[in-house]
Amino acid sequence: MRYRIILFLLLSLLLIFTSFSCGDKNEIESERDEQESVNPLNNKGIGPIKSVSLSDIDNTRADVGKSIFEMKCSACHKLDEKVVGPVLADVTKRRSPEWILNMILNSKEMLESDPIAMDLLSVYLTQMPYQNVSEIEARDILEYFRQHDSKIKK
Repeated sequence: MRYRIILFLLLSLLLIFTSFSCGDKNEIESERDEQESVNPLNNKGIGPIKSVSLSDIDNTRADVGKSIFEMKCSACHKLDEKVVGPVLADVTKRRSPEWILNMILNSKEMLESDPIAMDLLSVYLTQMPYQNVSEIEARDILEYFRQHDSKIKK
């Protein structure tokens, strides 16, 4: 009789602990769903860039950005095909300019704390290395992306 009581108590405790752990899992999934429902164009990322004013595409800056991109980024990124990192075509339509610049300038912290960057890391399994790109060079690269994306037909 005592064994049945002990067994009943143990099973009851197991059931209670299991329901608590499932609750935590549901909360985590709920938080993730909430983050995914947020418009990624509103995410400015983490880093020195807080605000960017965009005007017409500056083709001179875009040409400079293309050169920098080819020298520092093209080993891992292509605009129209997957290599090591994600395809960058249409990136200016999927991410805010601040997020793009902060990813270029502050990839380590972005990959540790920004939910979008963390999701990308979980898919591509490779951290973007620091490329010693200045804010001006990053802005030139952004102009190159904008120029490319403006030519994509939907």
